[in-house]
Order: sequence, then structure tokens, then C-alpha cells
Amino acid sequence: MMVALDGTIVAVANPAIGRDLQASLAELQWVTHGYLLGLAVFLITAGKLGDRFGYRRMYLVGVVGFVVASVAIALSSGVVLLVAFRILQGIFGAVLSPAAMGLLRTSFPPERLGRAFGLFGSLLSAANAAGPIAGGLLVSAFGWQAAFLINVPVGAVALGLGLWLLATDRPDTTRARFDLTGVALLTVAIFSLVWALVEAPGAGWTAAVTLAPLAVFAVFGAAFVLWERRPADPLLPLAIFRNPSVSIGVVLMLLMALSLIGSLFFVTFYLQGVLGLSPTRAGMFLLPLMAMMGIASPLAGRLLDRVGAKIPTIAGLLSSAFGLFLLSRLDTDTAFAFVAVAFLLLGAGLSLVMTGATAAIVGNVPVRLAGVASGMQQSAMQLGGSLGTAVLGAVMSMTIIATLPGHYRAADLAAPGAGELAAMQSTVAQGGAVVPEGADAALTQAVTAASHAAFLDGMHLAFGIAAAVMALAAALALLMRPGTAGAGQAEPVAHV
Repeated sequence: MMVALDGTIVAVANPAIGRDLQASLAELQWVTHGYLLGLAVFLITAGKLGDRFGYRRMYLVGVVGFVVASVAIALSSGVVLLVAFRILQGIFGAVLSPAAMGLLRTSFPPERLGRAFGLFGSLLSAANAAGPIAGGLLVSAFGWQAAFLINVPVGAVALGLGLWLLATDRPDTTRARFDLTGVALLTVAIFSLVWALVEAPGAGWTAAVTLAPLAVFAVFGAAFVLWERRPADPLLPLAIFRNPSVSIGVVLMLLMALSLIGSLFFVTFYLQGVLGLSPTRAGMFLLPLMAMMGIASPLAGRLLDRVGAKIPTIAGLLSSAFGLFLLSRLDTDTAFAFVAVAFLLLGAGLSLVMTGATAAIVGNVPVRLAGVASGMQQSAMQLGGSLGTAVLGAVMSMTIIATLPGHYRAADLAAPGAGELAAMQSTVAQGGAVVPEGADAALTQAVTAASHAAFLDGMHLAFGIAAAVMALAAALALLMRPGTAGAGQAEPVAHV
């Protein structure tokens, strides 16, 4: 839960971090990207480390490292240091996650694994959605640093209970050497892709700072695919993608994370910047999402046991698409009830998609590759979150630049020039307004209204695109195999 919570708790802390450290929108995106990138890049490698050295040992290492990185983040005096420590925090989070799954798998008999993973998914979903609530309370009371220092007491409890209660598991020492070349190639490829997506909105898609990392991504991505055919124990066995349910499950997991993390990133700016809510009240607006994800995940697990993953996954995608469409209709005077309905639909849908996609990935590979599949599933989710803030951020930035001059003219204001527009874009994208010094109340109100209108234009388009993508994903899910995950396999789903 600590790892999942820190993926979303920063959503409410971002505005305070931006004000305190004078960070731009792109730098704030990297506060999210850095953490998710550290997770996505290292998850599969960390799973192999757990197989080699034992899940209990890696779990305890992950707890200690995660807490130390959290303290370093809170003590950071600049955004560059903060992002660096967020990447380190993500790496230790990647050590924790596969180890936790491995501990569950070795501690429960096969007939009770479904219940264990159902509760596990419920806790993770609740932690993801609770981040903005907990963040709002902590930021309002103690400042943004508290959103990270909360991991100190939580980590101390986890470490103490882990040393006391977790039995030593027997590591697997029969595996071949680590695929270090594959790790290096994949790390460079993913980092280059996300870097390009973050830089493109400000620098432009044809700028060298965008095209160069895209070229690096293409080269290293292709090299990774070619290399993975060579090692005896590759980092990511490509043969598992021959199963269409596995491939589709990975895509659906990416899209699910894209919608959740991307939505929370800009909805927070909407609630605090446009509506003027405090961090605590902004977190309370997200309570329906948290509650629905916590309730729906275990129910989704039981439903999948009865009817398989295909139908619930399609239903979840359609529910998520409708929820995102409602969010694309938000305005400056939208009632809480409307927002609550949108989040209830989104929470229910995301729970079904997360559970169904996980079953499609993990349940349709041989047992000997279950660890690799688990790492791949979690990597897809974390990378999807990074891509969500990057892609939706690009849409937001381009829309603001295109529409802000028109809103200024409609308010009888002088439209900003190209240079002014570029300087204003980051502030407007965070729900703010660049008010001239010494402006009276009428001018301040006009500038703020025009800026908020441009922000809403960008948010409407971003969420509209996300809703359309989720609807198309529902059509893709029609190609999933019917029946329960793992049905028809010659070997059991899990070995104890």
C-alpha cells in the first residue's frame, strides 16, 4: 500500500511543490514520471532478484530503501534533487512490489490464492485512490514534505512486523545469470521515450530535444527486442506475447493506468486552481473514486472466477470511458454530485479492468514464467501512468497555447504575444493565471476567467481523448479468450 499510495499522493502535493520550489509544469510532471519510471524500469529485474535471493530479504531491503528515499525527498531544496530521489524511491518500490506478490504466492494454498489476491488488489486500489485524500490532509496541515515523511512511521511498522512475522523463504538458485544487457537496453529505451513526451509540449515535436530521445528510444527498443532472443534466461521472454490474451492484457493495463494517473494529475489542478478548493477539500472530492475502487476490486475478483475475464473487462472499459466523458464536461460551477457520479463510474470500471487485465496476463502464461508475468503487469501499469501524465500534458499545453489568445480577446483584453504565451502556458496549465502587477479587481477577474477557460478547453479535450481511447480498448478486449484465466493449462496456476 505504501508503494501504491506514493504513486498518487503527489497529485495533491504538486501545486504546493510547484509554489515552494518554483517548478514548471514539465518539472512537476517529472515528480510523477520519475517515481513511475523507476518502478516500471526495475520491476522485472527486481522480480528476478527475489527469485534469486528470497522474497522476504528483498521485501525488507525494499522497505528500508523506500523510507530512506522518502526522507531524502522531503529534505530536497530543489526540484532536480527531488526528482532524482523520486526515481530512487521508485526503484525501491519496484523491489517491494514483486516481493510482496511472491510472499503471498508462497504463503497461501492454491484454493485460497484467489481470495488473497482479491484482498491484495482491493488494498492497492484503495491506496492508489486514497493518495489525494491523505495528501490533502497532510499538505494542508504540515506542508508538502509531510506527504513523504508519512512513510517513516509506516515503514517502521512494516519493517518490524516483517522481521517478526515473515518466514524465510527458499530462494531459487538454479536460474541462469541475470540478463544485464536486456536491463540496460530497456532502461535507456523507456527513459528516452518518457523524456521525449515531457519535452515535446514545451519545445515542440520537431525540436531536437524531442526527436533525439525518440531516436534513442527507437534504436534501443529495437535492440532490446533483438537481444531478448539470445539469452538462456531473458529479461522478458518474447514468446509469452504469442498468446493474444497476454498481449491484450498488457495494452489494457497501460490504458487503465494512463486514464487513472493522468486524470488525477489534472483534476487536482482543476479542483484547487479553477474551483479554488483547499488541498483537503480537493482530496474529499476524490473520495467516491477511492471508495469505489476499494469496494469493487474484491467483487471483481469473484466475478472473474465465475464468468472469466473477458466480459467484466469490457464492462469496466465502457464504464471508465463514460466516467472520463463526464469528467470532460466539468466547468467552473459543476456540482459535487456530478463529479461524484463520474468518479464512481471511473472507479468501478478501473477496478474491473485492473483485475481482468491482471488475470489475462498472469493467468495465461506457464507457471515457470509467473514471476516474469507479474513484473510485466506491474511495469505496464507504472509505465502507463507515466505516459498518461506526459500525453495528456502535451494535449493540455497545445490546447492552451491555441485557445488562450481567443479567450483574452473575448474578454476585451490584449491577446498575449508568442513570447508571452509561452511564458504563461505553464501557469495556466496548473489552473492559475498570470495577472499583471498592480491590476485592479476587474482586470484580475477578466484575466483569471480567460485563463480558466483555456485550462478547461485543454482538460475537456484531454479527457475526451482518454474516453475515446478507453472505448476503443473495449473493442480490443473482444479479442480476449473467453473463460477463466489459466483455464485449459496443463499445470496449476500456482505452486506452493
